Amino acid sequence: MLSSKFQIFKLLSHTRKTKPFIFLYHPLCTMTYSTQLTESPELPSWVKFSDTQNPSNPDSDDDFVIPSLAGWVDNHKFHDHSKVVKQMLSENTETEVDKISKILKNWYPSPDNAAEALNGFGFIASNNLVEQLLKRFCNDWVPAFGVFTWAKMQTSYRHSPELYDSMVDILGKAEQFHTVWELVEEMNELGGYVTLVTMSKVMRRLAKAGKYKEAIEAFRKIEMFGVSKDTTSMNVLMDALVKEGSVEDAHDVFLTFKKVIPLSAHTFNVLIHGWCKARKLDHAKKAMEDMEKHGFQPDVFSYTYFIGAYCREKDFRKVDKILEEMKDKGCRPSEVTYTIVMHALGKAKRINEALEVYEKMKRNGCVPDASIYSSLIFILGKSGRLKDARDVFEDMTKQGVSRDALTYNTLISCYCVHLQEEAAMKLLQQMEEDTCKPNLKTYGPLLKMCCQKKRMKVLYFLLDHMFRNDISPEVGTYSLLVHGLCKNGKLEHACLFFEEMVLKGMVPKDCTYKMLTEGLEGKSMTKAKEHIEKLMSRSQNNEAKEHIYYNGSFCL
Repeated sequence: MLSSKFQIFKLLSHTRKTKPFIFLYHPLCTMTYSTQLTESPELPSWVKFSDTQNPSNPDSDDDFVIPSLAGWVDNHKFHDHSKVVKQMLSENTETEVDKISKILKNWYPSPDNAAEALNGFGFIASNNLVEQLLKRFCNDWVPAFGVFTWAKMQTSYRHSPELYDSMVDILGKAEQFHTVWELVEEMNELGGYVTLVTMSKVMRRLAKAGKYKEAIEAFRKIEMFGVSKDTTSMNVLMDALVKEGSVEDAHDVFLTFKKVIPLSAHTFNVLIHGWCKARKLDHAKKAMEDMEKHGFQPDVFSYTYFIGAYCREKDFRKVDKILEEMKDKGCRPSEVTYTIVMHALGKAKRINEALEVYEKMKRNGCVPDASIYSSLIFILGKSGRLKDARDVFEDMTKQGVSRDALTYNTLISCYCVHLQEEAAMKLLQQMEEDTCKPNLKTYGPLLKMCCQKKRMKVLYFLLDHMFRNDISPEVGTYSLLVHGLCKNGKLEHACLFFEEMVLKGMVPKDCTYKMLTEGLEGKSMTKAKEHIEKLMSRSQNNEAKEHIYYNGSFCL
């Protein structure tokens, strides 16, 4: 077993001031540009520390990078908005994706403006190019739809059905549903472009936005687009409703269509999952009884949903009872079943029992996979046994199990919770070296830790690292940044992220807005507070207009 010891370094003192590196850019910010690589944007005029006092000295932690990571961070080539676009295009080392991305990172009021900005540079659209750009801007619908529109205007180019599906999903995520339906209509006119995949994305995004009735209506008229209204599509709708907290609507769909659409075991499992998730276990038991009446035997999924429900209640006696029932009926628990039980025991700080479940799983012939190892790492990390967690991580490859993003994310999160900055960042670096693609969950704990430790240079490095891995911040990311920066006295940076969130068409949560405005008021930052209030008002007005437009034009 490998031990992981890390040398502790003292903070470096900075003997000279550096000009700030620009990460954020938009027209409402007045910024001075620099080609120097440092960490944070210069503040626009409306962000002042107070209306009566001069700004305090920068925190000495802002520019600090752990020495063993300094080379990686400093050699990382940031996107620098200080260069004009023509200079960007002359850099032979950049891909077309990077060149176009730099143009799109400017703020545009509409997709048409973004599309227009791309004209004149001689870029040639291809399915691969558009696919990469849509991945990179998947949480920023204006540049994404701008790229989509720009490419579509090229005479020798035609979007694939898969790219249309991706664009539908991006627009749905941004709750731009009137544009979603316009795109679906366009796909329908092209003939054969609308599939169950397309309509699944539409129904899931409507459900995610709390538009349950509209999701059901989309299913009712699904055949208008050449998609069958059958068991599979009904199950997709029910699953979407259940996962977004509306099992009651899923049950109504079941009752409405059960006489005209054949049912399946999965239909009942969706309902069991929904009732268990809503902690209405009597309803879940009734759904299992109905399942058997219709000739379907409860399977590992059915039982695992009940186990999950009892684990959430920390009723491990009933968990054991379900496991015994599964054994009596010859239904073998899966890796997922064991993972849920282990995870719940770990969260309940019953570490030894969790490890006993792991041993039991192996005795029963269930081969540990990456999710099982990730659960073990979580359990050990939560109990503070970081060395043991690391040993499990190192042991995976020896046992022939490849580490995936979940494995890395789990150990990174453990290190971040314990503020083990060097170990967490080195894991991200190792991910890069092992060509394991990070995802949004990789960066959340790291960004939160940077806020706690006031590591602004590293924070901006991470945001740019995300971007280069085709991961764009979503509303949850911005909320985390605003909350974390407010709590740790970085109100000026919190303001910038709040503004960028609004400019991207996202609606800040009320708690995020309240925390920021109260913090600004407490520091007598009146102008900044007024600006944030205007931004929030703008965001809410845009949301209201979208709601009115959509409800007034919803048709299939």
